[in-house]
Amino acid sequence: MKAPEQHILFDLDDTLIHCNKYFGIVLGEFFEWVQQWFEPHQIKTEEIRSKQIEIDVAAVSQAGFSSGIFPKSLIETYRFFSRKFNRPVQPDEEKQLMELGLSVYEQEVEPYPGMVETLESLKSKGHHLYLYTGGETAIQQRKIDQMKLSQYFDDRIYITQHKNEATLENILKQGGFYRPSTWMIGNSLRTDVMPALSAGIHSIYIKQQNEWIYNMVELQKKPDSSLYTVTSIEEVPEVIHSKSIVTSANALRQ
Repeated sequence: MKAPEQHILFDLDDTLIHCNKYFGIVLGEFFEWVQQWFEPHQIKTEEIRSKQIEIDVAAVSQAGFSSGIFPKSLIETYRFFSRKFNRPVQPDEEKQLMELGLSVYEQEVEPYPGMVETLESLKSKGHHLYLYTGGETAIQQRKIDQMKLSQYFDDRIYITQHKNEATLENILKQGGFYRPSTWMIGNSLRTDVMPALSAGIHSIYIKQQNEWIYNMVELQKKPDSSLYTVTSIEEVPEVIHSKSIVTSANALRQ
């Protein structure tokens, strides 16, 4: 039996392309710098990381996905330890931290293994593909262009600074999506899975090994048959195919 056409929304960062690992590289440099600047105090990496996460997550929760938040979190963390150890803030050090933080957005884009094959497979089966990503338009569009993703999504691309339940609901309503055959694919429980379940559409959670803590939340409703968990994007086509076949068969029996 041929699976009926589905409407599939894909997240971008850490779903189709690598993102989190670049932040990890920059943070590694940041930890080394802070430990060197505050060497007499022997600050542990875990202590620096904990404070940076606290500042970063609080800012994102309030302002959304803005490129200035990450470098500012490095500077605010640096200022916290400067106050704690009564060390004067150095303008040149803050300038270095701003440049270091912004450098994360200049990294070459790298696709996850199986990205092309997955999109090709779904497109060839007649499914309708959409890209739904959080961030600033210029930064996200650069990634989209580098990966030539428009060949799969055309103009069906949504870029938003606030990726939440209200935004997804608005997209679904304005686009006239038929929810029983609509999917949200992503690596974030907070911005992909929870909004999808709330909106009554299917969701595939791509579980990552080293996930950004902002994305990790406890689901507010008990997961049901609309949620599937995989560890690779390459598993997505089979999940969609199997579910849509079962749904179609059940509809025929009724």
